[in-house]
Amino acid sequence: MDLTAPEWHRPTLEDVAQRAGVSRATASRVVSGSHPVSERRRSAVLRAVADLQYVPNQAGRSLVSRRTGSYALVLPEGMGQVFSEGFFPTLIRGATAELEESDEQLVILLAGSAAGRRRIEQFVRGGHVDGVVLASVHDRDPLPGLLAGTGVPVVCCERAYGDVQLPCVGVDNAGGAAAAVRYLKRIGRTRIATVAGPSSTPAGQDRLGAYLRETVRGHRRPLVAEADFTVEGGRAATARLLAEEPRIDGLFAASDLMAVGALEALRRAGRRVPEDVAVVGFDDVDCARTAEPALTTVHQPIEQLGRQLVRLVQRLAAGEEAGPALVLPTALVLRDSA
Repeated sequence: MDLTAPEWHRPTLEDVAQRAGVSRATASRVVSGSHPVSERRRSAVLRAVADLQYVPNQAGRSLVSRRTGSYALVLPEGMGQVFSEGFFPTLIRGATAELEESDEQLVILLAGSAAGRRRIEQFVRGGHVDGVVLASVHDRDPLPGLLAGTGVPVVCCERAYGDVQLPCVGVDNAGGAAAAVRYLKRIGRTRIATVAGPSSTPAGQDRLGAYLRETVRGHRRPLVAEADFTVEGGRAATARLLAEEPRIDGLFAASDLMAVGALEALRRAGRRVPEDVAVVGFDDVDCARTAEPALTTVHQPIEQLGRQLVRLVQRLAAGEEAGPALVLPTALVLRDSA
């Protein structure tokens, strides 16, 4: 090793400009892509960047552009529910994959308490992210209004409640739930119950509304027990339904996790699936395929939902218009439980 060799010099923008024979301002415009430059000067700067192996200083660029390269996914849920198997990990995977394609990153913020909501509002207001994706909003939650007041672009998974109207991307919850109930009727089930999601959420409302419309249309008596999109909630809700109507022969659960809980409750009650009770879930996450029996379910494109939410908030951060609300399609997937 040559101890007399000069210390390696990190190339600067001034070095690039000098090598290209242009001003520093011209070199900056080429590197940032912020203003048009003649093709001759642009080519000279790009050759200098390659020759010198110049890497732009992202911290410095962010001070100029006021862009951080980070977006927040805000989830008003507890940690256990967010990171359990199901909807949220898949949504996070899709959002992260989309941001990685533009060399940006996702910051996950949990707002499970009033103190958590205040911290998140302060974090976003402080300019630490370029935009916010808000998922799993509950009725009367102040978070949409708080975040909308920060001046940072905010988009919502499904929809927000009340007076705060945010750009959103959702899935066809009502259409998917209706398809599930119609299928149960088509295979001859006459006493169809539902384990509904929380009535404080858009998904819970829309899927229950579709079940009720299909039940009334078939002149059947609604059999509803509300739960919380968890295995434990689905198990308890199904036990309540069986106590109310032991002759249930069809069950639509508004999430796959709740459907897995329903399978356990039916097994404990000595009811065979699908012979005695046909079960249909909603989501098509991993547990639907590994359940015993494998779940017939409504597929929603959760990973694509995460990607589309990121694309929308990126457009808003770039100053573009939101456009009309996007609703992604759902589809019934037939397996062994119905």
